[in-house]
Amino acid sequence: MSIERVRAFMRERNMEDRILEFDVSSATVALAAEAVGCAPERIAKTLSFLVDGGAVLVVAAGDARVDNPKFKAQFHTKAKMLTPEEVVNLVGHAVGGVCPFAVNEGVKVYLDESLRRFETVFPACGSSNSAIELTLSELEQLSGGEWIDVCKLPA
Repeated sequence: MSIERVRAFMRERNMEDRILEFDVSSATVALAAEAVGCAPERIAKTLSFLVDGGAVLVVAAGDARVDNPKFKAQFHTKAKMLTPEEVVNLVGHAVGGVCPFAVNEGVKVYLDESLRRFETVFPACGSSNSAIELTLSELEQLSGGEWIDVCKLPA
């Protein structure tokens, strides 16, 4: 199970006890915000795309949307999200629990600038009822992600 991979990953870093598991679903931004008890924009959603035949993850604020021109400028291709089956096969987590930790080899992780508004954010932990509160530097360190700007915020 995917959360077990994340649990082992966090255990190696002495952070396993920070994983939050809920009795309710946290599979969407709205559900995760309700389960955690925070504003939806503080949910760090992990979006999965196909770029050059491989999986790319973009972690963005819960209220951010992919800006197609910015995405194309960054990746030189149109934004094409992975199917649920591709997510499991290429990333190693199922939709609803996709996170930037304990992913399959070769998956590239990017952190969107939309997250920089917050001191802490809540990404999932590999299941549709989990999250972890992380500072941005912890998120960057744990994910190995590179900061990019491919999203837009609501007007």
